[in-house]
Amino acid sequence: MKQLGNARVSSRAFSLLLGVPEEEYSGVFIAENAIDAEALHYTYRENTLTMGLFDVSPMVRDTGTSHAPLAERMRPRTLDEFTGQEHLLAPGKPLRTQIEQDDAASIILWGPPGVGKTTLAKIIARVTQATFIEFSAVLSGIKEIKQVMADAEKAAQMGSRTILFIDEIHRFNKAQQDAFLPYVERGSIRLIGATTENPSFEINAALLSRCRVYTLQQLTQPQIVSLLHRALHDEERGLGKLGLTADEAATATLASYSSGDARYALNALEVAAKLAVSRKQNALTESLVTDALQQRVLLYDKSGEQHYDLISALHKSVRNSDADASLYWLGRMLAAGEDPMYVARRVVRMAVEDIGLAAPEALNLCLSARDAMHFLGSPEGELALAEAVTYLALAPKSNAVYTAWGAIQQDIQRTAAEPVPLHLRNAPTSLLKSLDYGRDYQYAHDVEGKVADMDCLPPSLANRRYYQPTQEGREKLLAQRMDEIRRIRESKRKS
Repeated sequence: MKQLGNARVSSRAFSLLLGVPEEEYSGVFIAENAIDAEALHYTYRENTLTMGLFDVSPMVRDTGTSHAPLAERMRPRTLDEFTGQEHLLAPGKPLRTQIEQDDAASIILWGPPGVGKTTLAKIIARVTQATFIEFSAVLSGIKEIKQVMADAEKAAQMGSRTILFIDEIHRFNKAQQDAFLPYVERGSIRLIGATTENPSFEINAALLSRCRVYTLQQLTQPQIVSLLHRALHDEERGLGKLGLTADEAATATLASYSSGDARYALNALEVAAKLAVSRKQNALTESLVTDALQQRVLLYDKSGEQHYDLISALHKSVRNSDADASLYWLGRMLAAGEDPMYVARRVVRMAVEDIGLAAPEALNLCLSARDAMHFLGSPEGELALAEAVTYLALAPKSNAVYTAWGAIQQDIQRTAAEPVPLHLRNAPTSLLKSLDYGRDYQYAHDVEGKVADMDCLPPSLANRRYYQPTQEGREKLLAQRMDEIRRIRESKRKS
């Protein structure tokens, strides 16, 4: 029998409560109020893992059972098994040094999916032998986590250490993230947050200043291939007992389709292996792998950083007159599921910002592409967007209107809002005429050259030039026309 506060629980019931066989725990630490599950811990006999009962998403043991997905079974258990992130984990590099020195500072792991953020958190927990509590911000509320942090603070007073791992931490809004601050500040918990979004934008500045941010990089194709071979030959946790082989083209296809996501690559390998077994084949071929994959996974989030990175790549390729790159980035966005009408709106913006009056027909072409996309839908309408993007890339470029508009916005903010000059004001009544509204106004159609000697800007901005046309495309003609207007006006002032 085991004593829990004022209650007595049989070893059998206790093992059921913990979810492990009786023989697999060596002892139980019972503290005050343990009946409330505030400080109840158990330790595996192998001393590889310590966990709190208040963990709502407990870390599973590496049992290697066949029912777990291959990616979970092959999850690295030590830094030596870990693949990639050499800039952080090679000997002497910052994160490895922090782990080996048991530095208790809280950290944020930022990187794309499938690069090892959760795995690193679990390795850190093993190395430090701390209680590891895992939450997902998608599934858990901040109220639950506050209770866990309060429990962890009580445990810390008795010498216990707690790592609180929050996956998708950016899903908590910045007000919710404030809840972590006092516990991180006091060292009651060691926070490890994982995010696929830029922490500078998504993590509370106060919390960010108390954490070290480590940027994890997308795995390279050779690294993914290495992981696939390891899983294919590992008899304990991988697919080694199946006796399968894979040719170079098959693993290259798996790696390419995964887009640097190890989890996707391993799970796709498992699907391909099952398909091979069902077909009584001993080798994974490129054809079989293609059948298993069906469709490439593309790293994309319509509201996240990848969304802005790809539209930035498209816009900058158009601006740099690179038609091939422009078409590629357009294709990447649409293949990943971006809203075509969002792309259409951005293409219209490119026409007015970067092509401008050097090729004014570009705006009409882009508006027509938008209408075609709306009318035809995908995939037929995508060709209209491709046509517009190609034209924009090859068209002469001018940002003269864009630059002029920016200068105007600055002057509006920085200068006094002067009244409209009297000669430019409308005078529909005799009273306004008596106040000199419209006096000295010159009707341009009645004067020679259709240009009157008349200032139209406020006095403080007299002679200010905003629009300065380039010598590109049709804008060269507009530059010539502006010079002509200037000469007419100057000649009238001299006469």
